Amino acid sequence: MLRDMLLGYTEKYYRHKIIISSVVELPLFAAIFLASYWIRLGGLDGSHLRQALILAAFYVPAKFIVFRAYKLYRISFRFFSVYDTIVVLKAALVSAALLALVGLVARDLAFMQGYPRSVVFIDFLLTVFASTGLRFGYRMFYSSGVSEPSGMKVLIAGAGNAGVRLLKELKTANGGAPYIPVAFIDDDPGKLGSIIRGTRVVGSSADMPLLVKELGIEGLIISIPSATSSQVTAIVEHARKAGIPHIKIMPGISDVLSGKVTLGDFKEVTSEDFLGRESVSGEIESIASYVKDKRVMVTGAGGSIGSELCRQVSSFEPALLIMVDVGDTELFFINQEMNEKLHKIKTVSVIADVKDRVAMESIFDAHSPDVVFHAAAYKHVPLLESTPREAVLNNVEGTKVTAKLSVRHGVQKFIFISTDKAVNPTSVMGATKRVSENMLREVRGRTEFVSVRFGNVLDSRGSVIPIFRDQVRRGGPVTVTHPDMTRYFMSIREAVYLVLQAGALGKGGEVFVLDMGEPVKIVDLARSIIRFFGLEPDKDVPIVFTGLRPGEKLYEEILTAEEGTTMTTRKKIFVANDGNHFGREYVEDVKNLIRLAESGAPNETILRMLKHLVPSYKLKLPEPPRVRHLKSTSAGT
Repeated sequence: MLRDMLLGYTEKYYRHKIIISSVVELPLFAAIFLASYWIRLGGLDGSHLRQALILAAFYVPAKFIVFRAYKLYRISFRFFSVYDTIVVLKAALVSAALLALVGLVARDLAFMQGYPRSVVFIDFLLTVFASTGLRFGYRMFYSSGVSEPSGMKVLIAGAGNAGVRLLKELKTANGGAPYIPVAFIDDDPGKLGSIIRGTRVVGSSADMPLLVKELGIEGLIISIPSATSSQVTAIVEHARKAGIPHIKIMPGISDVLSGKVTLGDFKEVTSEDFLGRESVSGEIESIASYVKDKRVMVTGAGGSIGSELCRQVSSFEPALLIMVDVGDTELFFINQEMNEKLHKIKTVSVIADVKDRVAMESIFDAHSPDVVFHAAAYKHVPLLESTPREAVLNNVEGTKVTAKLSVRHGVQKFIFISTDKAVNPTSVMGATKRVSENMLREVRGRTEFVSVRFGNVLDSRGSVIPIFRDQVRRGGPVTVTHPDMTRYFMSIREAVYLVLQAGALGKGGEVFVLDMGEPVKIVDLARSIIRFFGLEPDKDVPIVFTGLRPGEKLYEEILTAEEGTTMTTRKKIFVANDGNHFGREYVEDVKNLIRLAESGAPNETILRMLKHLVPSYKLKLPEPPRVRHLKSTSAGT
């Protein structure tokens, strides 16, 4: 009903517009036709005036109908463009052809004696000039009458197709846009000094500090959708040095040029943009082959990785998405998000602890998942160092319970989210993840068990980048544990997408390793984030080194020295060559580890058992407290 009302209103508006246009253009067309005679003959005598009026009575309404057929009265005079001039040209050409046809058909009639055929050409030229002039004149008059636009003065980085499209949208907004485009910058020297739609290309990204002062720039819009992350990083770095506080990035060029993207769709600069890591994309058919129309369970669904798994899995249209988490708050938020975004996908959210056999059994009985993504885990290294019992119960027993139930209920694929900290572990967290990797190789059944190992993800809860940002906002100091500490980083979106691809590749027993790119020095990352806020490291915001925390490494590793990797058919996904199988004895030792944790055994006992299961675990037992022997000073000694 609302749609019909809107359509009715629109048609009513255009009817009124056509009436107004006819009042203006019908006399204009008549004047043009008579002027064509005047120009051709140098005046109008009685016989030619009669001839012109008779032809005009037919030709002027016919021309108006042609212009209406080309929908020229639906094109706003206010936004009339060069493209619309081509439409006027076509309509004038058809009208001229119609006039020529009339002259040919009626040439033997008495009133057509002495008909000047060149009137057709003159009328065509005058029609094009007058019609386009009328529309452009209205546009210029309208623009001159609009008050000075208000908004943020911005530079547009990139004078290519996307930048020109952006400029047009900003300028035609006539005060409605939040940005005022002042100038272009472009690193192509050939574009320097050129003027695009009245806006000059004034320099390169390196010139921003000078341009900010001269032009009063407050913001920057990066309109280079094809730019790599390293190029964006360089532009952002120049902008921050110039003190530009507001930076936006235009999305993909195909969306921009097709008109799908508007000003409201521009995104803020994120961690991914200034870290310099390139985005990844790949084949979606392989993922769809094992996710589409399947019942998919995600454990730890409320966490950073788990929630992104839910988002990406849902895009492949599973028959059912089962979200499991022990935290009700986290589960509430991802459940709410899925319900708001998904209408065709059926979802169910269950509060359950993965190490609770009874709760997990009821989930498997009720929903019979086909695919399980096991992301539930404790991950914070320093905290787990003091609570190895909880780390074992959650990370090892939780994995064992979920894996065993997967085999019993005929799950097709089980994808385990591991970590680079499982390689030559120095932490309880890393050791428990390595035990889980090894244990999954020994689980027998038709289920294909796959482990995926990767490093730190950007902007996950508790990760270093959000911490650094908060510290900078508070004025510092920014705390780094060690000047030489390095880590591998990738975005949550990229990590999960590669996990989904690895799941498609896995046939059972593999440990996949994601290409994390080059390791990043944490202190360099801290400096980049400080500059990101327009500040100088160690001048505006101090960097303080606090020392390594328990269980932390200076350098993370993706592989053990013995493993090595083999390339897969997917970019950025490798498979570790370690094909060891550990036998029933290993499985019994894992059971013993879990029994020790369940029974409340001393931390040292649990740690020694972890060391037994993972020989490369660099175990550092706490030193026993020193006992001071006080010398007695009593009498008689």
